[in-house]
Amino acid sequence: MVTVIILIQVKPGATERVCAAAEKIEEVQKAYIVTGPYDVIAIAELPSRAGFRRLVDSIHEADGVIRTESCLSI
Repeated sequence: MVTVIILIQVKPGATERVCAAAEKIEEVQKAYIVTGPYDVIAIAELPSRAGFRRLVDSIHEADGVIRTESCLSI
């Protein structure tokens, strides 16, 4: 398994909506609203790195996402 931590920056007023959308993605185990330079952090589990691009694309489909930064376990 590959653990992916996705740091998500969102437009003002979209934090709760983006967090809820992230939690609906099958691979996402949990999403948190946080303080700091990012607004939401999502924790996901993938069977392999092959699904990484689809996961990130799914997060970017949420209305209000500005940018993401991802950290993959090695």
